[in-house]
Amino acid sequence: MHFSPLPYLDPGSGSLLIQIAIAAILGIGVALRASWGSIKKLFGAKPKAEDDDTDGESS
Repeated sequence: MHFSPLPYLDPGSGSLLIQIAIAAILGIGVALRASWGSIKKLFGAKPKAEDDDTDGESS
């Protein structure tokens, strides 16, 4: 009869894996935010035109 031990993760390893996952998620968020303009341009989103008041009235 062959005995194989069950896999075991100590608390330090589990904590390290959680930190890696959180860092990866935040890193992806920062990368997306930094390149959001390029991503919108890639999919053809046009920049929003600013509202210029052409009739000369001041608010």
